[in-house]
Amino acid sequence: MIRKVGVAVGLALLTLVAVIAVNTWRFKPAEITQLKAPLIAVDSAKLAAELGAAIRFRTMAPADKRLAEFTGFVDWLEATYPNVHQTMERTLINDLTPFLRWEGKDTSLAPVLLTGHYDVVPALEGGNSYWTHPPFGGVIADGFVWGRGTLDDKGAILAMMTAAETLIADGFQPQRTIYFSFGHDEETSGYQGAGGVVDYMLDQGLEFDWSLDEGSMVLRGMVPGLENDVASINVAEKGYLTLDLTAKAEGGHSSLPPRETAVGVLSAGIAKLQAQPFPGGLTDVSADFFTGMGPYFGLPERIVFANQWLFKPLLESQLSGSTGTDAMLRTTIAPTMLVGSATENVLPQEAVATVNFRIHPRDTVESVMAYVAEAIADDRIEISMRGGGRGASPVSSAETDGFALLSQSFSAVFEDVAIVPGLTLAATDSAHYVKVAKNSYRINPFVFEEEDLPRIHGKNERISLQNLEKGVQFYALVMQGS
Repeated sequence: MIRKVGVAVGLALLTLVAVIAVNTWRFKPAEITQLKAPLIAVDSAKLAAELGAAIRFRTMAPADKRLAEFTGFVDWLEATYPNVHQTMERTLINDLTPFLRWEGKDTSLAPVLLTGHYDVVPALEGGNSYWTHPPFGGVIADGFVWGRGTLDDKGAILAMMTAAETLIADGFQPQRTIYFSFGHDEETSGYQGAGGVVDYMLDQGLEFDWSLDEGSMVLRGMVPGLENDVASINVAEKGYLTLDLTAKAEGGHSSLPPRETAVGVLSAGIAKLQAQPFPGGLTDVSADFFTGMGPYFGLPERIVFANQWLFKPLLESQLSGSTGTDAMLRTTIAPTMLVGSATENVLPQEAVATVNFRIHPRDTVESVMAYVAEAIADDRIEISMRGGGRGASPVSSAETDGFALLSQSFSAVFEDVAIVPGLTLAATDSAHYVKVAKNSYRINPFVFEEEDLPRIHGKNERISLQNLEKGVQFYALVMQGS
């Protein structure tokens, strides 16, 4: 009897090992059809000089405080890319967002939309203690263009314009109509720029086959254990919600504090909320992102990714342990502001905590608010929405011709790149464009390394001349394949 049990266990283990081995062997990257169009030649020095000039326009949001800088940039763009503006029909949305139409050979095909934004966040200026080169100097040094907006997002706009300018000079016309939209207020939610474009398009009764915006980049060395660069073509973006948590009390002098103060009640509520992260896991777009990278790992990791039916709890536990990957799995909780007494020896009558949430596509604004109330479970804490909340975007398909074209273009320009659908954690203008596009994708064609993370909205923002060249080549392939 014991021997039979042993034989049965042995056979079960052999079967298990065989299933794991077969699944791992079959777990390979998807094949990508190679594009036939050659990469265009790019004058990187000329483009760098143009980007330097673009950076010198201090287009810091909001536009109404520096209107001349914004109108100056729009005029400069027209003068710098004459082929584009002689060939395409331009409409200025709300006077500041250029919206360009490049008519295709077959106008019966649904058009596509390529987008960017030229407004930027402020930059501290104070000599070398802040920036290696002045943030609005547009300095070219050490193989980089330095300045605010090089990565976010003037670099992408100029790469698009250079690609179109070059193709037009060569007599090229796209098969389908291509639109370009360059928003002027993305950093302040994009209601006048991208929002205005959407209103205009709705009035025209037009719908895009797909749109392409910022949202990710070609990630290098950002995924532990993965040698390949990763082009995360993001098919959705998280929603945005900010809540104020308010606790009230009688207040008074700090020398006679009660057992519980407004600050104490509020602090306990925040602690309970943070101790209960939103449920998450490898589902939907989160699963597609990590599973898509799986075939590019070494054998141990491939075994785990290829056999999630067995190892999924282990995999989710590991991914939840890192801030970067955990944010891909769930709605995040971020207490950001606290207000209590204005004086150190006075008990506040009201204490307020502001908490920001980035909403995963599996959740909604309403479900987040309900979850927060249940987690805190304290009637003494009032929960109210600050401004308007926005749910996550719809999840676009990674099985479309548009996604395939983007994948092929990345494969042609960037060597040994892993191409996966992903999720944008922050907000982009695509939150507006999804209303007029069947599918919306989010990625800029620039290599982005870990050392670049603090440069976005931080100091020493820069882009390499090599990145600019690859960006132009990528957009040219996209335009040629559209």
